[in-house]
Amino acid sequence: MALLQAQRLVKQYGERELFSGVSFEVAPGERIGLVGVNGCGKTTLLRLLAGGEEPDAGRVTRAAECRVTWLAQQQPDAPELTLLDTALLEFAPLMELERQLADVAERLARSADDGLIRRQARLQEEYQQRGGLTYRSRTRAVLLGLGFSEEALGQPVRQLSGGEARKAMLARVLLSEANLLLLDEPTNHLDIRAIEWLEEFLLSCRSAYIVVSHDRYFLDRVTERTIELTEGTALVSRGNYSRHLALKMDAREAAERKYFNQLREVRRIEGIIAQQRRWNQARNYVTIASKEKQLARIRQEMVKPAADPAAIRFRFRAAEPGGGDVLLAAGLQKGYGGRTLFAGLELHLLRGEHVCLLGANGCGKTTLLRILTGAEEPDAGSFRLGAGVRVGYYEQSLRGLDPDSTVLEQARTLFPRLDDGQLRSALGQFLFRGDDVFKRVGGLSGGELARIQLLKLMLQGCNLLLLDEPTNHLDIPSREALETALTAYDGTMLIVAHDRYFVDRVADRILVLDEAGLTGFSGDWTAYSAALRRQREEAAARRAPQKPARPANDYVKKRDQRAAVARARDALARAEARVAEQERLLAACQARMAAPEIAADYAAVQREAEEAARLSAALEPLYAAW
Repeated sequence: MALLQAQRLVKQYGERELFSGVSFEVAPGERIGLVGVNGCGKTTLLRLLAGGEEPDAGRVTRAAECRVTWLAQQQPDAPELTLLDTALLEFAPLMELERQLADVAERLARSADDGLIRRQARLQEEYQQRGGLTYRSRTRAVLLGLGFSEEALGQPVRQLSGGEARKAMLARVLLSEANLLLLDEPTNHLDIRAIEWLEEFLLSCRSAYIVVSHDRYFLDRVTERTIELTEGTALVSRGNYSRHLALKMDAREAAERKYFNQLREVRRIEGIIAQQRRWNQARNYVTIASKEKQLARIRQEMVKPAADPAAIRFRFRAAEPGGGDVLLAAGLQKGYGGRTLFAGLELHLLRGEHVCLLGANGCGKTTLLRILTGAEEPDAGSFRLGAGVRVGYYEQSLRGLDPDSTVLEQARTLFPRLDDGQLRSALGQFLFRGDDVFKRVGGLSGGELARIQLLKLMLQGCNLLLLDEPTNHLDIPSREALETALTAYDGTMLIVAHDRYFVDRVADRILVLDEAGLTGFSGDWTAYSAALRRQREEAAARRAPQKPARPANDYVKKRDQRAAVARARDALARAEARVAEQERLLAACQARMAAPEIAADYAAVQREAEEAARLSAALEPLYAAW
């Protein structure tokens, strides 16, 4: 039975209809990707599914056992609680059980009542069954997996940045007991390590989920079904995003072939009708009537394939090539408030290199770019640009734009030498068409502001691009257009990125910034990840004990087989013994917990419960080995 059904959903705002006739089901444990261009209604659809808003028509039906939780794009109120305590709010029922257990223990300390002992046993059993022994450690594991440091766990949420507060919200969703997770852009504000951790978490998650994302690598890993909002309706297909694209392309090509075959048939029949009219005999009019009916049927069936949705199309051009040595940096160091971000950095960029800069959030990637643009001074070290190098900088903060200006006025300010016709033409390449050029900059979406930044870079004609997470706020078609433009760019690039698909498309060299400094790898993301995998395998091989080679004759083979069987039997016996001993220890621990003298002491119960949890956790790998 489906957890949730969306039936012919319709939603519009004013005169604008977002979507109509959207229908699909969500089965228990299903992994669904929800995709579509910016503004197509993905977040609105999640809001309808979560019950935060009602559709204008159609209905959302949730099964009785369906428990929905939603990661919204809005920022939460900033409470006074610490990050860890905020995440633990997801376990309020367990904390209430703890309060009840403490109350019972306090009363038992005054009077050993049989009824209280039985109540304590029931509460303790419920507490353990609902994960009371592990929920605090699970909470810490999720927060650390999403990239928070140990120090951040004790920090008040009100002191967190917007991105960190959103990660805290994501942690609560992942920790919830819901069996349907609605995740709106969960990879925002995560570095690559945290994204990979989230992928593994979702792949091991038993809950169903619908995830909105523009990260194609992420979608391919964590989804098995795709819903695309396009042309005001939903296109649903089995498979991850890449599979969905292939099916969509096949369907489009088939529709185009059918349409053009029908068009060819229409012209053929029209030719027959025209010929029959020229012959102008009685029997010809019978043929004409028959062919006109056939023509009407074909025209009624004809469906012209929809045009590709509007997408940005542009090119970056370097006005002049510049020298061979584009940038040289030596001994760069920077820190804030006593914390050193990096020290002793050496960097050399050559003309035409396309370099992606990777690293954990907070390691100093943005700071390094700001130093290289002259926006900040290093604490030590220096850098110099090569002859004829002009720098174009794409920054995350989108500073330098006037929120009170219209889009056209902002373009005039940035490029006063261009007339309105030239500016409108350039703005049109970035989907600012018609009255869009009169929108206020302060009211633009993140994606629209990003397009203005890209427009600025395109018109500057710089030969060194320093780009700080340029794919943020861009939908998939815009990311693809940016990848195409950067791949064709003949200048030099240094790009901070967390989108692995993007890095795979544009990089010919990768730099990783960490506590050891800058480490270089030749190639794209695929080559880099393969190199890391080889390093891990070689390290594992070095740790593994080496066995001497043996002669390969039949006698030796049979002897080795007999020895292997004996070793396997011995290993099985040892595994059985370890399991039996661990089970004995666990049973003894549980018996102690049931003893009246322990049951009356809450602290003792907690100690025994923690020991039981440890013994139980230790049993799992023993069972697996057995």
